[in-house]
Amino acid sequence: AVRRQEGREKMSIVRKFESNLELTSFPGEIPTSYLYTCGIAGENFFRKIMKEGKFLASQCPECDTVYFPSRIFCERCMSHIPDTFEVSGKGEVYSFTLCCQNTDGTPMDEPALIAAIRIDDTDGVMVHYLGKVDPEDVEIGMRVEPVLKPKKDRKGSILDILHFKPSR
Repeated sequence: AVRRQEGREKMSIVRKFESNLELTSFPGEIPTSYLYTCGIAGENFFRKIMKEGKFLASQCPECDTVYFPSRIFCERCMSHIPDTFEVSGKGEVYSFTLCCQNTDGTPMDEPALIAAIRIDDTDGVMVHYLGKVDPEDVEIGMRVEPVLKPKKDRKGSILDILHFKPSR
């Protein structure tokens, strides 16, 4: 049921349900807003890229999982991870796709190559753009390296990495 109160619509359930099986849907909208934060480890990771053009990983002292990007706790065993260390950011293509639509379903002006990249010396995978390569030339296992924005243009986000390009 919809009620009007002071010029605004208010949604409310006007009848009591004895069982959740009786209520299969409730028409209406629930407006939400959110602010995403990348946390302490994420902030350190992006700050290192922004200021020094370097990448941080971390290794769990209990189960030896090596995280990229770095974490402050292990997602497998929930242990605290006190330290980070630098890695090259280089890796190999684990999977890839050619994206032809924007997130809203409209056609892209130019298709984009997106790849899951297994980062060297870590258990981590980063999903990002592939650049400076034709789609026909991409292969699973292809070696790639990150290409960063010029330092003056970096803002401390994933977009500070322009793309990954083929490397030897």
